[in-house]
Amino acid sequence: MNMNNQQQTEQNLAGKIALVTGGTKGIGKAIAARLAAAGATVVITARNQPDDAELPYHFIEADLSLTKDVTRVAEEITAQFGGVDILINNMGANTFPGGGFSTLNDEHWDQAFQVNLFSSVRLDKALLPQMLARKSGVIIHISSTSGQFPIWESTMAYTSAKSALNAYSKALSDEVAPQGVRVVTVSPGLNKTEAMSYFLNDLAKKAGISVEEMTQNLFNRLGGIPLGRMADPVETAELVYFLVSPKASYITGANYHIDGGNYPVVR
Repeated sequence: MNMNNQQQTEQNLAGKIALVTGGTKGIGKAIAARLAAAGATVVITARNQPDDAELPYHFIEADLSLTKDVTRVAEEITAQFGGVDILINNMGANTFPGGGFSTLNDEHWDQAFQVNLFSSVRLDKALLPQMLARKSGVIIHISSTSGQFPIWESTMAYTSAKSALNAYSKALSDEVAPQGVRVVTVSPGLNKTEAMSYFLNDLAKKAGISVEEMTQNLFNRLGGIPLGRMADPVETAELVYFLVSPKASYITGANYHIDGGNYPVVR
C-alpha cells in the first residue's frame, strides 16, 4: 500500500483536535496536512495569513514569541474546541546574524530564545492542564539536529535555544507521563523548505558564491548526508504523524533525529 492510500484509509485521529504552530509553510504545513488526512480537526497558527486561502483548517494569526498572543491562542482554542488532544510546537526560526559571538547582541539572543524555546514553554503551560484533566494527550516539540550539532558561524543563537528545548522537553515528559500525557521531540536535519532556501541564498550572497556551492558547503560542514539529499517536509510529517498516533502509545521522552543519516555518532 503506498503512502497516499494509507493517508486515505487510516483515520485513527478521527475526533482529535490538533494544534500545529507555524502551520502555513514548510514542515508545519506538511504536518497539518498529514494529521488532517488521518481524521484530525486541525488548528494552525502563524504570524501571517497562509498563502493558500483554501486550507481547510481553523487559522489563528499570532506571533507566539509574544506572551499575549500565546494567551489569546489558548483562549480561542479552549472556547471553540475545549482544548487540544495533540499539540505540535513547530514554531521556530533561525533569522539571526551569522559570524559567531561577536555578531550577536542581547536582542538577538533574547529573540532566539523567545521564538525557539519560550513560545513552546508558554503554550504547553496554557494547554497542558486540559490534557492532564483528561489523562491523555500528546505534545511534540519540533527541534533541530543543530541542537546537538552546533555550527558556530551560522546558527549559534538558534542552536543554543534548540538545545535548551531538548532538555525542557525531556524534563516535561518525565513530569507528565504518569498522568497520561506523552511528550516527544523530533529533530529534523535539512529540509527542503522556503526557510531553508532563504537561509542558503543569504549565506551564498554573503560568501559571494552560488547557492549550489553553498548547499554543498553546508553538506560538507555537517560531515555529509549519507542519503545525499535534503528531506522533503512530507517525510518529516510522516514521522510526526506516527508519534502522535495510537501506534506510538509507549513512546515518550525520546528525541527522534530524522536527518538522512547525518548525525555522526551512535546514540
